[in-house]
Amino acid sequence: MEHNGGKPLIRTGLLLIAAALLLTGYNLWESERAAAENKVIVARLEEVLSEPTHPETAPIPGPAAPEEAVPDHILNPDMEMPTETVNGYEYIGVLEIPELELKLPVMSTWSYPKLRVAPCRYEGSVYSGSLIVAAHNYGSHFGRLRQLHAGSEVTFTDADGNLFSYEVISMETLMPTAVEEMESGDWDLTLFTCTVGGRTRVAVRCALS
Repeated sequence: MEHNGGKPLIRTGLLLIAAALLLTGYNLWESERAAAENKVIVARLEEVLSEPTHPETAPIPGPAAPEEAVPDHILNPDMEMPTETVNGYEYIGVLEIPELELKLPVMSTWSYPKLRVAPCRYEGSVYSGSLIVAAHNYGSHFGRLRQLHAGSEVTFTDADGNLFSYEVISMETLMPTAVEEMESGDWDLTLFTCTVGGRTRVAVRCALS
């Protein structure tokens, strides 16, 4: 007598494997798409940052020029971060993580649709030493944050061309509901993403170097 009781289980198993493969393939495709799009955005932002703020003029004879002015963000750390618009989205600057060979644009505000395009400011500002940046766990975004360690270098260039250098101090694993813990602490910069499956978050805490 033939027993067919195991066939439904086999079919279910095969369907689950197929679904997992499709999901993996989709995530890889999303990562590659985001990487290509971010490369174009970063190039545009760097092009804008390289443009002179004022048109060049011939020097005017006279007394020696005064010492270089103190940047506005130092005089007023609570000022709004300037933005540049690319493809309809506002960006506050470019984040670079040399160890992971990442150079990423950072949007001014966050939403789930925006996170599919680029990392986003979750809250805070580089000027007040409170910037929190969120990104998807794509390999081309923050999916490899766990590879960082204490002392890893991170830089952020704002839309005015000011460069801020950081070093990684610590790494935390938080629950998705731990919003207060994510926002707490005297950290100059925090980078975070969800782990695969979304059960926890990885938060990288950084200090100005």
